[in-house]
Amino acid sequence: MTARRTLPAAAAALLLLAGCGTSFTETLAADDTPSATPSSAPPEDDGDGGGDDDRACPAERAEPDPDRPVVDLDFRLSDDLRTVTGTETVVFTPDVDTDEMVFRLVPNSPGATELGNRITVDDVRGDDVDQGGYEEAGADGPGGLYVLQLDGELRAGESTEVELDFTVSLGGSGFERLGTADDVSWWASGFPLLAWEPGVGWARDPFVGILGETASSPVADTTISVSAPEELTVLMTGAQDDPSDPDDGRRTWTSREPVARDVSVAAGEFRTATLTSPGGIEITTGVLPGADTGPGELADWASEDVTELADRFGAFPYGTLTVPLLPDAGGGIEYPSSILLAGADRSVLEHEVAHMWFYGMVGDSQFRDPWLDEAFATYAERVDGEVPQEALDQVLAAPGDVGAAMDEFPGTDEYFQAVYEKGGAALLAARQAAGPAPFDAALRCYVQVNAWSIATPADLAAALADLPAATEVLVAAGALDSDDLPG
Repeated sequence: MTARRTLPAAAAALLLLAGCGTSFTETLAADDTPSATPSSAPPEDDGDGGGDDDRACPAERAEPDPDRPVVDLDFRLSDDLRTVTGTETVVFTPDVDTDEMVFRLVPNSPGATELGNRITVDDVRGDDVDQGGYEEAGADGPGGLYVLQLDGELRAGESTEVELDFTVSLGGSGFERLGTADDVSWWASGFPLLAWEPGVGWARDPFVGILGETASSPVADTTISVSAPEELTVLMTGAQDDPSDPDDGRRTWTSREPVARDVSVAAGEFRTATLTSPGGIEITTGVLPGADTGPGELADWASEDVTELADRFGAFPYGTLTVPLLPDAGGGIEYPSSILLAGADRSVLEHEVAHMWFYGMVGDSQFRDPWLDEAFATYAERVDGEVPQEALDQVLAAPGDVGAAMDEFPGTDEYFQAVYEKGGAALLAARQAAGPAPFDAALRCYVQVNAWSIATPADLAAALADLPAATEVLVAAGALDSDDLPG
């Protein structure tokens, strides 16, 4: 979950169509909205040639794995706001035999360390732990992965509990997952992140030097505790309890999110606003002193996005959403039930809210299949106006495969062009080719079936199996290939 940011040169990560003056997502018809069919309802044959309901959606959204990891995070922010010390407790039950545990150290990625961020593992404990050590994995020192060797094989269905003590150094101001500025600090992925892909095994994918995520992590039943100077307000992943009373100049903040792939925390002198969306989601926003946008206005924006996207993709995945507005401009970074927003930009906010469905709930390998969340979040942004086929064709003719892995892009510009811009355009063109109503119904079914899993392009192809016109567009764009197609 990294730099869910936007390309400054590409109008907030959205493609500016040549000669049009607006992004392609701003040109979809306002009345071309999803049908009113509930997210649990199967698509119906409307005579458009897309087929009838051969693959009915389940009546209920898929449930998270009852044997998913249980993670407890205990953070302490130093008085100078530059260091976080913590302890992570993990109860892990694999569904594939293993004799090790692999944790991804996101703060050691090249972009984060350039700003002075770093994480070290100080101690490990566990009845089944033999030894631990770093692996470089393309990251800066001490390494991108921390590997615990177990003293024997852990069979599928067996559980083990481990504890890791760690220290995170926060660099200076500059929009990254981690940082500190006047009266505020933030850390996201600021702990050893369990790098497990259910049904597959450990994700040892290398870090890359371009602006994008490379993590793969399962949903986990997660609790968070943050000790911070008493003058600060903490906004983080999960449903937050009221903070403790001040004690020796500090307060403790706690939260729980039963399906968190990762977490973010921001602690600052936030002025906050809380509202409940029409769908019952508690939204809390925070802005720092001197911010041009008030917390109430920001909360209203988030509520509108949550409501509109729920109409399109089904119920919002979480019971809460927190949005701290950070001091630097640059975009946004999504985390389960939380968004680090840098700059009060409405299109960026909607992109990040869309990630609650695509990444937060329907996960993906962000190294292998980055388009499954970034292209979808770009596509999902609120749109109006009709996109001419000629304009879409211009975007789709751009070089690069939408479905390429992170290490296949020569640089950030090429990555954004193919994954965000061309990927979003390909999904929009697929919708127009198949017809809005059947395509929207198929995507709701995709969300319904793959909730809380790590989805693959083959899962999407299965959801679109009755819409060959849509599949043809995505194959042509390099988003899907023949190996992904059913049968």
